[in-house]
Amino acid sequence: MGSALGRAWLAAGHPLTVWNRSRERAASLAAAGARLAATPAEAVAAGGLVVGCVLDDAALEETLEGADLGGRDLVSLVTGTPGQARARARWARSRGARFLDGGIMAVPPMIGRPDGGGYVFYSGSAGLFEEHRATLAVPADTAYVGGDPGAAALYDVALLSAMYGMFAGVAHAFALAGEEIAPTDLAPRLAAWLGAMTASVHGTARRLESGDFTTGVVSPLAMQVAGSATLLRTAEERGVSPELLTPYLDLLRRRLAEGHGLEDTTGAIGLLATGRAPAEA
Repeated sequence: MGSALGRAWLAAGHPLTVWNRSRERAASLAAAGARLAATPAEAVAAGGLVVGCVLDDAALEETLEGADLGGRDLVSLVTGTPGQARARARWARSRGARFLDGGIMAVPPMIGRPDGGGYVFYSGSAGLFEEHRATLAVPADTAYVGGDPGAAALYDVALLSAMYGMFAGVAHAFALAGEEIAPTDLAPRLAAWLGAMTASVHGTARRLESGDFTTGVVSPLAMQVAGSATLLRTAEERGVSPELLTPYLDLLRRRLAEGHGLEDTTGAIGLLATGRAPAEA
């Protein structure tokens, strides 16, 4: 990802100084016009905007430990938690730097392509974002989500979590199909069905905001729980483990047992959101 970001900035004519723990990995950027720094401190000293894209938050701290961040603008494009982003913001401020955290909603081939569909969530210093907005928008579109440094990570992880939930359902569907339905025959129907179902996300959001989980419900919880038995029996018949389905179905059963059979599935969300940690600036 770091190389993809660097190539995008170089292609747009931005001067770039780079450092990588494995120096050979930065060779392609050097060939494209980047200046190779011998140390992270040298890279930081080269300009006012410092972008970190390394393995994790701990690696970012280790990389920048000996660098002078005074007066610098630090952007972390590390995948981390909201708490880590908030702590990193405090760490950066204590060293004299403004801080912006970023959550990249893209894979490397999408970077630097205006039609690629990728974008980056940013949160933290509004002044930093506004000053460098044009530069940050070169590799991918930007979405500033507020002054709380942890907001971008929360958006990022929420979307990624939903993605893995979808992957789980897709894996179960292909396992059920086995050799009786060709994967390439199932795929277009599966993709179309999942696409149609994404519209329910907006309804869930409206119900969460209103607190009304029953008005206009088409498929009530009681019906869905009763119908889920067929899903589990089919998995059993096919010799497929239901382990990717049962956690969610168990939540629906718990909600139904509490007397909410006329709702849709939105109420199950409250069974997950227990012991929520408070946000810290």
